[in-house]
Amino acid sequence: MTRLPGARRHRTFFLTAVRHTLIEHLRNKFAMMLIAAFVPLWTALAFWSVPGTRTRFRLRATGGLLVPHGNELTEITGALNAVTLILGFMMFSASFTSGHFDRRLALADYPRVHLVLAKLTALTLASAVVAAYATLLTCTFWSPRQPLLLAAALFGAGVTYGALGVAFGSLLHREVEGMFAISMTSVIDLALQNPLYSSSSDGSIVALLPSYGAMQAATAAGFSTTALPSYLAVQTGWFTAAALIGLFAFHHRTRTTLSNSRRFTTVPPPRSETAQLPDRREESAQQKPANRR
Repeated sequence: MTRLPGARRHRTFFLTAVRHTLIEHLRNKFAMMLIAAFVPLWTALAFWSVPGTRTRFRLRATGGLLVPHGNELTEITGALNAVTLILGFMMFSASFTSGHFDRRLALADYPRVHLVLAKLTALTLASAVVAAYATLLTCTFWSPRQPLLLAAALFGAGVTYGALGVAFGSLLHREVEGMFAISMTSVIDLALQNPLYSSSSDGSIVALLPSYGAMQAATAAGFSTTALPSYLAVQTGWFTAAALIGLFAFHHRTRTTLSNSRRFTTVPPPRSETAQLPDRREESAQQKPANRR
């Protein structure tokens, strides 16, 4: 069997891991149903259930006063909440259910770098699709001033919570724990940043929340013409931190598996000791004549 060249070999490992990861996501029928039904339902309820009364607040990113309709502002929060929940659940479910398979691949010397890159690639593709879908739904209810910036903000929040889902799937031991952690993190994160429900939405503590950069950029995209690339960079920093946590957890889980397999591998005795062991068949053959006598 001929050995593949180095570059081709790595490409084969990577593409194989990406293909299996994407197939695993597509087989998650519950996640597909959430994307198809939950995103439009949640954004529609957020838009229709809140009165269109104008709300005055100061956007921390620009320092200017905004007076948007309350239902439009809540719809942005609902879209961010839907995107973060779905991608967090998808990546947590994939990481949690494939944990045993990942350990088996690591034991078979499958490169762990390619497994991590495949998860990141699948997360990027899923976040892009869900963010574009949520942006299109938002534009059907009302017209944001910067749709591309809104899509970028939704994408940044999605990849951040997807990376958190990978970290939770690698660290937590029960599925209900991960679901509760993702849902509560998203709800608390976005509720504290909504000016309709929180009086401290422009406070300093809000800047420490995981989707702070995405919320500021999405709000500016909806109601102003100011581009905020710096706040997208803030969201990128949160994604990097979450991805590093997930990478460390994945590395620790597979490294523990490899160390345990090496520790409990049985070592055959030396040939010299094996040769000194008596052969039971010869002893039984020598005892039979003695018993007949």
